[in-house]
Amino acid sequence: MRKALRWLLALTVLIGTLSTAGAATAAPPQAHGTTTGTTGKAASADILDRLLAVPGMSLVEEKPYPGYRFFVLNYTQPVDHRHPSKGTFQQRITLLHKDTGRPTVFYTGGYNVSTTPSRREPTQIVDGNQVSLEYRYFTPSRPAPADWSKLDIWQAASDQHRVFEALKPIYHKKWIATGGSKGGMTATYFERFYPRDMDGVVAYVAPNDVVNDEDSAYDRFFTQVGTKECRDRLNAVQREALVRREPLEKKYAAYAADNGYTFTTIGSLDRAYEAVVLDYVWGFWQYSLLADCDTIPANAASATDDEIWDSVDTISGFSFYTDQGLEPYTPYYYQAGTQLGAPTIHFPYIEKKYLRYGYQPPRNFVPRSIPMRFDRSAMRDVDTWVRHHARHMLFVYGQNDPWGAERFRVGPGARDSYVFTAPGMNHGANVAGLAAGQKALAAARILQWAGVAPAAVAADPSAARPLARYDAKLDRRDVEREITLRP
Repeated sequence: MRKALRWLLALTVLIGTLSTAGAATAAPPQAHGTTTGTTGKAASADILDRLLAVPGMSLVEEKPYPGYRFFVLNYTQPVDHRHPSKGTFQQRITLLHKDTGRPTVFYTGGYNVSTTPSRREPTQIVDGNQVSLEYRYFTPSRPAPADWSKLDIWQAASDQHRVFEALKPIYHKKWIATGGSKGGMTATYFERFYPRDMDGVVAYVAPNDVVNDEDSAYDRFFTQVGTKECRDRLNAVQREALVRREPLEKKYAAYAADNGYTFTTIGSLDRAYEAVVLDYVWGFWQYSLLADCDTIPANAASATDDEIWDSVDTISGFSFYTDQGLEPYTPYYYQAGTQLGAPTIHFPYIEKKYLRYGYQPPRNFVPRSIPMRFDRSAMRDVDTWVRHHARHMLFVYGQNDPWGAERFRVGPGARDSYVFTAPGMNHGANVAGLAAGQKALAAARILQWAGVAPAAVAADPSAARPLARYDAKLDRRDVEREITLRP
């Protein structure tokens, strides 16, 4: 989503590459959106006509893709679902249409929606349609003027509920909610508030910060992740960047001036510099693999200033805590500081004299003109609900992803719900990366929830395969590289 940022890693993690050997034949696409086996004038209408017949739905554009129709749409939503008469806004949606007789996957990344055709892993597994929703208050899906008090997890879940109710009469088969990272959180919150809407939930790498002030799980994670050699390399570069603060901040000031960057929101270049440096270790494990440790300077003390700068910039990104870097993520930081919570970790290998601010709270990354107040009950409520009431829910985490240190767990009250960890994987963890037994079970449950499990899978979960063949363009997914200390 953040285009052309200098710190974008070349790391690509392939998602949706479950073996397609022996896969069931994918259902043929319906070029005009007809429903297989359904009669009636409405069912035989062109799919676009049916979509535009939904009150409040409008077309932005249609883009061609073989075997599908892909639409970018706007949908009129209330700013406040409790008081629908108090204003509306346009929320952006994309639709990858295959056939109204196939199941539908409801995806959100929790941020902006991409307008390029793509297929999430569950969509490939069930060979279905995909509805993708932009999260409220991410531009252009932002009310004007913006009443920030209406940006909360219940209002966002209600956005999804209204979209589902609007499209269910067209896409009448089973629905699966999914999302990665903040999108995985979003899918979980949707299920908590509207548990009767979806037939299943697949939440990838979803953090669960139940007690915002207790973050020791993250500290423990960073003493165990990867190998000692790799941890030592990363810690040394991070410390060295603070030891060399003066010359590197001069470089930072010149870099900011050359690019027109400013620091009004965070307060100063010095604060921004430390924030970038302290994100370095976290950012490496979030987006890189253990094999990438070879790219980290082996001896930080003897590395040049440029080598330290380049390593930090590649992983954390010196453009990030500028006003220009923060502005697109104001909605996220607002939510982190009002409901979601945010981690705070410590740096025992860095002497206190080199640390001036430590991990800064979300309040520092949101303009002061926007009021914020933290609700300590929101995440506790969701966590309790998942533990005791989860039904048809699958949580997938990466072994080396920091965000998985505080995760969702299912308790004895949950039914047909699972928490799996992909060995060696980072923030791009997926079903394809799970150990063989868990991979087959996860795919089998998704197929079953979607109502498309072949008889062979019902008899033996190890027979589960994606129903759609891998498509190099549609299914290629990078780890969604955003700002570091952000899910």
